[in-house]
Amino acid sequence: MISRDVTIQNNVGLHARPATFFIQKANSYKASIWVEKEDRRVNAKSLLGVLSLGIVKGMTVTLIADGVDEAAALDGLSELIATGFED
Repeated sequence: MISRDVTIQNNVGLHARPATFFIQKANSYKASIWVEKEDRRVNAKSLLGVLSLGIVKGMTVTLIADGVDEAAALDGLSELIATGFED
């Protein structure tokens, strides 16, 4: 299990369209992936879970992955966030 802190840079945060891109990317990996904000942890492959965190621009969250492709999963999701969800 590995984790990485990332800061959301796009203007709308993880809402609607960017969250959909994030979920699609997370689902492309076999590893279990979670997003953690403060004391809440949700499944990164669940749209409702991710939206429920209310992640906005400038917020730092922790991505956690566990599985065969955990490093690739964190690299791919971190890159998606860093590019402002321009997949």
